Amino acid sequence: MFDRRRTINELEALTGVSWSSGQRILTEELYMKRVAAKFFPRLVSEDQRANRFDVCREMKDQLKTDPVFLFKIITGDETWCYGYDPEKKQQPSQWKSASSPRPKKARQVKSNVKTVLICFFDIKELVHF
Repeated sequence: MFDRRRTINELEALTGVSWSSGQRILTEELYMKRVAAKFFPRLVSEDQRANRFDVCREMKDQLKTDPVFLFKIITGDETWCYGYDPEKKQQPSQWKSASSPRPKKARQVKSNVKTVLICFFDIKELVHF
């Protein structure tokens, strides 16, 4: 089985095929190209996506009946800020054919350093953090 994350240098060491021949085989004969995974902050399920859509539609409908509706809302958000061990762009990339989908990457490996950031705000300004 072909490990799509291997570099041409690694394939050269494993197979003995020269770097230029490996490059030619992958790109011209197998029609593959090297791509990095597309970053998604979170992978959201279809149910979660549908629920978010319904909530947005309800809020939009309420705004039609109550024009000052948004002025009454104070919302909050929290997020954990992790320190990451940076990885080179080349490390998570992999080979893909024209017909295969682009790989997805949910997040990097978290380090031991983390801080929580909590914010509350209304339509005009930041209320508290």
